[in-house]
Amino acid sequence: MSLIQNLHHSDQDITLWINSLHCPFSDGIWATFSDRGIWFLLYAIILLVIIKRLGWKKGLVLTLGVVLTVVCCDQFANLIKNSVARLRPCWDNYMIERGLHRLERQGSFYGFFSAHAANAFGVACCVAVGLKADFQKRSSVFTWVLFIWALLVSLSRIFAGKHYFGDVLVGICVGLLFGYLIGKLALWIINKLLLNL
Repeated sequence: MSLIQNLHHSDQDITLWINSLHCPFSDGIWATFSDRGIWFLLYAIILLVIIKRLGWKKGLVLTLGVVLTVVCCDQFANLIKNSVARLRPCWDNYMIERGLHRLERQGSFYGFFSAHAANAFGVACCVAVGLKADFQKRSSVFTWVLFIWALLVSLSRIFAGKHYFGDVLVGICVGLLFGYLIGKLALWIINKLLLNL
């Protein structure tokens, strides 16, 4: 058996184990975190915090950075999904036969990597880096809340049966990378171009 096959089987086992930890009460929670509809409320809260902490000019730069992060994560995920063409667990007969629990309809065929995980961690990282422009407050509970939210969103995709553990892990790494780079770019623009405004 090749290394890739071994990794895939391990990924299947880990995914099934995590997915099996559900119960009727937690199903509702995971379904809520997996639904992008609640993200709009969170994005509105993020926008308010950014403007309050940085003012409208610097806040606008960071907000545009967050939007760019989401676009990059989303488009990159779509490109990779169609290139790799790895079936989602909910479309894999082996996973279904072994008892995969699903919370949503199956949706599209391919799931590598998780755009939900990439977007959530990308936003959290971009905001955390960009808020360093507020020299009065270097860290806050708010950034911790964002990362906890991102982790819950990522886990929800496994509980929903839409992604393997590996899909989520790669999505987290991609999101952190885009979030960090674009957050740094926003911070550079704020510090170099807007510092004296």
